[in-house]
Amino acid sequence: MPTWLLKTEPGDYSFADLQRDKKTVWDGVKNNLALQHIRAIKKGDRVLVYHTGSEKSVVGVAQATRDAFPDPKAKDPKLAVVELQPVKPLKQPVPLDAIKSDARFKDFALVKIGRLSVLPVPADLEKALLEMAGE
Repeated sequence: MPTWLLKTEPGDYSFADLQRDKKTVWDGVKNNLALQHIRAIKKGDRVLVYHTGSEKSVVGVAQATRDAFPDPKAKDPKLAVVELQPVKPLKQPVPLDAIKSDARFKDFALVKIGRLSVLPVPADLEKALLEMAGE
């Protein structure tokens, strides 16, 4: 199963909010490349949740509960959303500084394309991130 990283501003919607709600529709993605990625998310895919803003850390693991689908609130058929449920918070958040300082991540989209809000996580980097989180 593929793994994805989705970014959120914790003041708008945090991983703790996802845990409280038990499920959410992840929306608001407008960037073309991010939309291509979100459309590729399938039911069962793992999602790493990344807090932007002052936190700048990978903080939790979620799972897609269904395949990506057209945003029911948008009039633009190109916009897509995905439904997520929380799996667990990471034992330790993984800060962006730690990711950037690790040579394994030099080509990772989180480092190279910092503004991208939805991105694939290669299996070797997922393993590295989870190790850094103490998982």
